[in-house]
Amino acid sequence: MRITAEGLSWSASGTPVLRGVGLDIAPGETVGLIGPNGSGKSSLLRCLAGLRVPDAGTVRYDGVPVADLGARGIARRVAFVAQDSALDTDLSVADVVGLGRTPFRDRWRGPDAHDRAVVAAALDRVGLTGLAGRPWKGLSGGERQRAHIARAFAQQPYGLLLDEPTNHLDVKHQLELMELLAGADRTVLVALHDLTLAARHCDRLLLLHDGLPVACGAPSDVLTRENLARVFEVDAELSADALGRPAVTYRGPLHDTAPRSAPRPAHRQGTP
Repeated sequence: MRITAEGLSWSASGTPVLRGVGLDIAPGETVGLIGPNGSGKSSLLRCLAGLRVPDAGTVRYDGVPVADLGARGIARRVAFVAQDSALDTDLSVADVVGLGRTPFRDRWRGPDAHDRAVVAAALDRVGLTGLAGRPWKGLSGGERQRAHIARAFAQQPYGLLLDEPTNHLDVKHQLELMELLAGADRTVLVALHDLTLAARHCDRLLLLHDGLPVACGAPSDVLTRENLARVFEVDAELSADALGRPAVTYRGPLHDTAPRSAPRPAHRQGTP
């Protein structure tokens, strides 16, 4: 599924958060969304998922405006995974993952054999089969995060929108998750703070700053020393990892108090 946005703007309490963002994610592509805190990453993901109505601009799935789909139509096409969930329930892990099947059932029908098979497969993909019957409240933060990702897979979406899904995960599960996303044969937009992890597993990167796309393209083109200095205000060096992908090493924060020029928007207004 192709996910596109044109001229996307959104404000909170009169303060612009997104300013004319455009993007085009091809079917099956994994794009990493990077930028400092407050750059608009979460807001962009929520607008793309239909959870926020933009002040201006249009979001489309395969050319169909999201505004025309309704909540159930959106949920049958994309799954959204938030940074943290305030879910507090006595349900089992399998039942929470089974919530991903809700868009495909009417309100009076419980899960059938197909639903249960889909949930079992989703749990297996994230390594939680052994915890299927455990109460949700008994999970660690990392286990809960993996269960939310399993719920997203249980929706059987064409696209995945994920906001910092590696939060709470140890190194092994971070790597496993990124390999899973990159090989999921889905259209994926994933916000990440770990730039080396993003470069290693994403086809392209979109760098946001102050609600504007600054750079987009191959990881080696986006992760430059200049971009890292301007946007993240860090002194960094770029090298190649064992797979030939960019790896970022930080010397430290920039302490220059002289005003820096604002980053230039990406050439094609944020189209990755």
